[in-house]
Amino acid sequence: MTAPALTVLSVGMVSGVGLTAPAACAAIRCAIDNFQETRFIDSGGEWIMGCSVPLEQAWRGRSKLLKMLVLAVRECGSQVRQLDFRRVPLLLCLAEPERPGRLADLDNSLLTDLQTEIGLSFHPHSQVIAEGRVSGIEALRQARHLIEKENVSQVMIAGVDGFLVAATLKAYEEQEKLLTSQNSDGFLPGEAAGAILVGYPLSKKAEPQLSCVGLGMGIEPAFEGSELPLRADGLVEAIRGALGEAGCDLGVIDFRITDAAGGQYNFKEAALALTRLLRKRKEKFDIWHPADCIGEVGAAIVPILIIVAWFACRKGYADGPKILGHVGNDQGKRGAWVLSYQ
Repeated sequence: MTAPALTVLSVGMVSGVGLTAPAACAAIRCAIDNFQETRFIDSGGEWIMGCSVPLEQAWRGRSKLLKMLVLAVRECGSQVRQLDFRRVPLLLCLAEPERPGRLADLDNSLLTDLQTEIGLSFHPHSQVIAEGRVSGIEALRQARHLIEKENVSQVMIAGVDGFLVAATLKAYEEQEKLLTSQNSDGFLPGEAAGAILVGYPLSKKAEPQLSCVGLGMGIEPAFEGSELPLRADGLVEAIRGALGEAGCDLGVIDFRITDAAGGQYNFKEAALALTRLLRKRKEKFDIWHPADCIGEVGAAIVPILIIVAWFACRKGYADGPKILGHVGNDQGKRGAWVLSYQ
């Protein structure tokens, strides 16, 4: 069964390789990264490498999350003429409460502080979704509901997150998930913010549009660290759901884009899902992982992946018009979406 499409109307992005969406996506296209020594040291006495956002002041912690979020939201809103924020719900994607080293009181105050900082109020249906990397999938589902049932024409989805926190790095190093001098099978930490405005097209002109035409969710019992044999059941369920809503099969997808940020687990999971779902031979089926350039950025990843795909299609360097995206969090939740450029 096909589902109503959500069209991407405008975007905004802040990352370690660019403070605007065009700059960041150009760097990612060229495989430019900004990994440098951080102020944190691993258990082997070596500096931990990471990708930080170079703002004009040395903000840290909650203040930096807010500044990055403000930049992304302002950029996204500035691309739409006479956008009335009071009529636009903001769905704010944040780290899950179980995240080690998660900053305190984000759920209760970050959305309020954002509105104070930009001097504008969002629609009363605005809310926080704190599910880490899969927050963006739930936000897309909520956006579709608001547009269909609540007389809302546009919804902004924003995500902000950062892993350059001492307690976070310590916990992931102990779990052997962080790339350090003692562990080569792990991710590099980063920080970023991304925002997308979705809804109906702004005009009836025959202009190219990138739309989300399918969403799917699943639960993976064999998440990393569970010691269960990995079969990619959760990811397969999520991809099947997204393809079902899009009314297509995996064979028509041109390329994939994912949250894989280093370490073999995510790539193994993606490969297993592919072997279980692909029923036709494809000469080329690339998988894009922008975290190679910006690091692990948690709850900001879904908006950022959609932004990367949006620029790839608009600039003509995408592998084709149909894109499969998929993400997963540490608790075993998996999400997938299908994008179509027309």
